[in-house]
Amino acid sequence: MRAPDPSSVRVPGPWSHREVSANGIRQHVVECGDGPLVVLLHGFPEFWWTWRHQLVALAEHGFRAVAVDLRGYGDTDKPPRGYDLWTLAGDAAGLIGALGETRAHVVGHDWGGLIAWTVAALQPRRVRSLTVLGAPHPLAVRSQFVRDLRGQGRATASYALAFQVPRWPERALRVDDGARVERILRGWAGPDWAASDDFAEAAARCRSAIRVPGVVHCAMEYYRWALRSQFRGDGRRYAAAVSRPVDAPVLQVHGALDPCLLPSTAARSGEWAAGPFRSEVLDGVGHFPHQERPDAVNALLAGFLTP
Repeated sequence: MRAPDPSSVRVPGPWSHREVSANGIRQHVVECGDGPLVVLLHGFPEFWWTWRHQLVALAEHGFRAVAVDLRGYGDTDKPPRGYDLWTLAGDAAGLIGALGETRAHVVGHDWGGLIAWTVAALQPRRVRSLTVLGAPHPLAVRSQFVRDLRGQGRATASYALAFQVPRWPERALRVDDGARVERILRGWAGPDWAASDDFAEAAARCRSAIRVPGVVHCAMEYYRWALRSQFRGDGRRYAAAVSRPVDAPVLQVHGALDPCLLPSTAARSGEWAAGPFRSEVLDGVGHFPHQERPDAVNALLAGFLTP
């Protein structure tokens, strides 16, 4: 079957699509509403559409919600380099400025959450507040991978180690119209969402989006940098830089059933929060709280974000 065109991710809805140039790349963004800026950063194996519920809800609460396809995903540029957290944080910080603002509420899930933690540490003046879903602090993940070998170590190894192999993961994620993407989503989700019609639609859209030329290779480069940098100087420099405590208010939302980034790992995130820190663990929820329990997450965001 022919690979989808990048423009195929421009799903119509009560939002607008446009392109923004920031940090040396063209980024595809989706906007809804007017008011204080909220930037939404997605994770793997998704694209901007993962925030469909939050875009509308935040707009209704008086915010300008902007979801972006991260570098290498969807209809955003896919350069050969830049899949390290230094550069990805620069993409997000640059996007805030390119949208005409000096600061924003930053919301991230999975890789988007790791990027959000990094922006808050490295460019704190850009961040009014930080909300992370299914995304412990990067140093919590790094520490628990070693300290909790039977827990976080095993959970990370179950998928991330296979992504280090050249070329094979790319083929495996593309074949059969992206069927492995659906298996990943189902394996990481809570049972209620995995059995729903909403999950079926999400899986179909993510299967299509991962087959956009270049996306799957770029997605694997995130994981390859994350592991390989641990044995290089850039990884040590990154760890030192991101160890700076976050001054902005932090809301952490995690699924009690998250099998890949464990609740016990997320529980350590408060160690890197210098300002107000609130943690919410949602029962029966896996790795995708914003999709599995959109009403609960929207209510938490509405109560946490300030105009």
